[in-house]
Amino acid sequence: MAKLIFINLPVNDLARATAFYQAIGAVKKAQLSDDTASCMVFSDTIHAMLTTHDKYRQFTTKTIADAKTTSQVLLCISADSRAEVDDLVSKAGSAGGVIDPSPLDDYDFMYGRSFEDLDGHLWGVNWMDLESIAKAREASS
Repeated sequence: MAKLIFINLPVNDLARATAFYQAIGAVKKAQLSDDTASCMVFSDTIHAMLTTHDKYRQFTTKTIADAKTTSQVLLCISADSRAEVDDLVSKAGSAGGVIDPSPLDDYDFMYGRSFEDLDGHLWGVNWMDLESIAKAREASS
């Protein structure tokens, strides 16, 4: 059985955050959503749980960090092509996110860009040419 990943992100405005993630292509899963959380599906295995701060506090006693001024985690999602990387980052910018807050990764075997969501959570979007990486490793062996 495939393992599911649920990334929990505290958000200031659940409706706005939900709309942002829908604009970049995530699908809201109604069965796991309510007025305190939106389950946003990226793939069969990757989900982002957007939660109100009150809901998030039910899972931890730690202070909720302001993702616009601090960093605890960098999230990354893969893309199937360089064009898909650019498309997703462009959608994030059009939906109100900050595009390319991190340096661009542009190599023969990998291409990556980034965006911040409305609450400052930092996402990387990367394409990797796994065949090229494998060939390079074989050649160096």
